[in-house]
Amino acid sequence: MIAYVCKYTPVEVLEALGEETVRIAPAETDYNLAEALMHANMCSYAKGVLEVMESGIYDGLVLTDCCDSIRRLYDILKKRYPDKFIYMLDVPRKVNDFSAHIYTERIEKMVRAYEEYKGIKADPGQLAAETAYKAVQTAAFTRKEEEEKEKSEDPHLSQVGIMGARCPDAIKNMLTDRGVQIAFDLTCTGAGRLSGAYDLLQADIDQVDSDRYAASLLNQIPCLRMADAVGRERFLEGFTGRLDGIVYHTVKFCDMYSYEYAEILNEDYRKKLLGSPIPVLKLDTDLTVQDKNDAQRPLTNEGQLSTRIQAFTETLRQGRTDESRRNLERRMNFAKKREGKQMIVLGIDSGSTSTNAVLMDQNKKILAYKVIRTGAKSSLSGQKARELILADAGLSQEDILYTVATGYGRSAVDFADQQVTEISCHAKGARYFDPKVRTILDIGGQDSKAIRLRENGQVEDFVMNDKCAAGTGRFLEAMAQTLEVGIDQLGPIALKSKEDITISSMCTVFAESEVISLIAENKEKADIAAALCRSVASKSYSLMRRVGLEPDFMMTGGVARNKGVVKAVEEKIGAPLFIPEEPDIVGAVGACLFGLEKMLSSETDK
Repeated sequence: MIAYVCKYTPVEVLEALGEETVRIAPAETDYNLAEALMHANMCSYAKGVLEVMESGIYDGLVLTDCCDSIRRLYDILKKRYPDKFIYMLDVPRKVNDFSAHIYTERIEKMVRAYEEYKGIKADPGQLAAETAYKAVQTAAFTRKEEEEKEKSEDPHLSQVGIMGARCPDAIKNMLTDRGVQIAFDLTCTGAGRLSGAYDLLQADIDQVDSDRYAASLLNQIPCLRMADAVGRERFLEGFTGRLDGIVYHTVKFCDMYSYEYAEILNEDYRKKLLGSPIPVLKLDTDLTVQDKNDAQRPLTNEGQLSTRIQAFTETLRQGRTDESRRNLERRMNFAKKREGKQMIVLGIDSGSTSTNAVLMDQNKKILAYKVIRTGAKSSLSGQKARELILADAGLSQEDILYTVATGYGRSAVDFADQQVTEISCHAKGARYFDPKVRTILDIGGQDSKAIRLRENGQVEDFVMNDKCAAGTGRFLEAMAQTLEVGIDQLGPIALKSKEDITISSMCTVFAESEVISLIAENKEKADIAAALCRSVASKSYSLMRRVGLEPDFMMTGGVARNKGVVKAVEEKIGAPLFIPEEPDIVGAVGACLFGLEKMLSSETDK
């Protein structure tokens, strides 16, 4: 069995030689071998291929010289597996008759190398005929698949295209699980083989000579390695008015697609190409999974990816048939449940540090709110928050008609009727407190995020700092402990600073070492506290810049209570921040508003 990684590989030639071919889709739990044999900054995909080849499943591997990582991979594999057929094809970057002839010669050279490896001699005429036959079959099958997919386009599902590099199946599964239909996969390995060269192979099979076959390979929908990638734009133009969003996936340490992403990110470009500035979600993964024996399992950073993808899909048009059915069932339940009672909804924001609950009536009036510390289990914290807020409001569980959970631990709130991401909930909650807000900075205990809203309040773009606790509440808590002050004292102390000093590291461990050194130098606590606040503000500012600094501005989350951080952020953005009276409950308020919308729409639809 011969493996390959690139759609420009002459798979049909290998099959005509009697080989079974498989495209490698790495799904590894770690890169222990690859890290030892390759540079740490090599592409994660190349590392994954190396790990797969170590399994011994494949007799050989045909690579194409698409990037430095693959070339380095070839050098390692060639040396490590001298008894296997490890071959590198040099694919022309231009597409014309001359380049097709050049590629024919290079493919023939590969055939001679394979014959030497196998100790055989193939009949050139028979090989060409079988290759032509298989190529026509491949092109016809791909075209049929595309036509059937176009016919099966469901108007009730959001249509999303995938672009970039080698998108894992786990991400596709997350999208489809959330009511998305994948309109196309234009990643370097996603597009169907020979789909872009279908017409080239529709002549009589006898006329499909070696040069025509090489041309069909080169005329596929181009990847970003090719000199002329206009074919990608023409492909996208075919989805004008049919596409609701784009997921742009890149592999860690791969920069080949950065230029295209910069273009796709431009709203004017999307509007010109696709008819409207549809939303774009950028995902960057290292392709690792939780279970090496199951490639379909979620990626190791599934929690962050799930939040990003769910927030993205929440911005897309909705209207699934099964959702309509569920709404009908809910309407019937609500009618039985209400019996003339006041409409009250509960919003639970299950965060890593605190669990926040809000009760709201049909007039959008906040009846009560509760903020408690999140314990070891999000589910127990959610239940406790519900019990406490009901006790404060003098209500029972039967008085709650609908519950929406959001936040880091939303999936653990098993009594909720609906789960909505903190991105969408913070957007809606922020507009509740200030209808003019366009840019939101939310700093929680474990992550921080910047959200930009459209004029109508819908999420336009968002970014999350979810790689580590840098610039979050956890960071400030750890630094407050080092300074031997309470977390609630850190901000007021910072406002008394007189000396401008700098904390250079955002890493909690290294920053703590810096703080200890500053203490040893007899620096004042106020000056150190101010430096820490400025450090958090710098991290926050970079997030806000990535989504766009559009006033009015709001800051939410527990860190919004820290006046030192608020002041430092305001100095960075050159504008005031609106701070709600209770910044912790903004997400829970948004959850309530989602609940009311669901309830009221159900009442209206009766």
